[in-house]
Amino acid sequence: MGRYAVFRLVRLIPQVLLVVTLLFVLFRLLPGDPAQLIAGLTASAAEVARIRHQLGLDRPIWVQYGAFLVQAVQGNLGQSISYGLPVTTVVAAHLAPTVELMATSVALTVVLGIPAGVLSAVRPHGLLGYLSTLVSVVFLAVPNFWLGLLLVEWLAVRQHLLPAVGWSGPASLVLPTLAIAARLVALVARMTRSSMLDVSFEDYVRTARAKGLSGARVLFGHMLKPTLPPVITVIGLQAGYLLGGALVIEVLFAIPGVGQLMVTGVATRDYPLVQGITLFYVAAFMLINLLVDLSYGWLDPRVRYA
Repeated sequence: MGRYAVFRLVRLIPQVLLVVTLLFVLFRLLPGDPAQLIAGLTASAAEVARIRHQLGLDRPIWVQYGAFLVQAVQGNLGQSISYGLPVTTVVAAHLAPTVELMATSVALTVVLGIPAGVLSAVRPHGLLGYLSTLVSVVFLAVPNFWLGLLLVEWLAVRQHLLPAVGWSGPASLVLPTLAIAARLVALVARMTRSSMLDVSFEDYVRTARAKGLSGARVLFGHMLKPTLPPVITVIGLQAGYLLGGALVIEVLFAIPGVGQLMVTGVATRDYPLVQGITLFYVAAFMLINLLVDLSYGWLDPRVRYA
């Protein structure tokens, strides 16, 4: 497993390089001039040219790209045009809200989604099974931003139970977490239910029942663990998407996270900041996928790493 982990980490390098290169080129094709935005609409051409030269934007794009790669290898992602600070400092200052939002959403997904899927699989044709399927379909179809607006209207505006926007403590996490986790819980519940039903027809499950083992022991000792790899895959993928997909929720609830920072960087054409945030997104997503792959060997003894 150690060799496999090292091999995967080495293989991530060209993937990250490809994504960063595409972003570097495509972002500079967008209309707008950061130097003009900094100088103001009434600034003279000479002032705009001076700022462009100061930022290095007057150099050929391949020269800018080479300088960016050299600095990135050294751990320097450049200086934010909007904030006037190193990109790593700016991202680190906005990282905590995004990580907390992702962690609470994933935790709620695991705590609610897997048990709901198991319970509905035990009685697939009972009331609980049909109710679980109905609720899952509804939440899968509801956009998270629309659900977020409903939660703000019901729990914040009318009932005054929770803060509607801002980042002032644990209470501020409740509404955005519910808005994000609702769809994830439904997705994991359906995946768990489907996997449990597939495993229930395996020979080793029938053998366990024929030996007279109790239903709980068959369920938790023989059925649950083999069903987890596909469920963990879904959770891992969704956790990676949350880093970027939570952008809408962060804007909706005015959460000062990395997603909100990305919106600011795009609006101001802050090339170094957007490149740094994207590099963080890509690295985090690929690392989560690596951890998911490594977990297969613990969940399923039949998995071997080449």
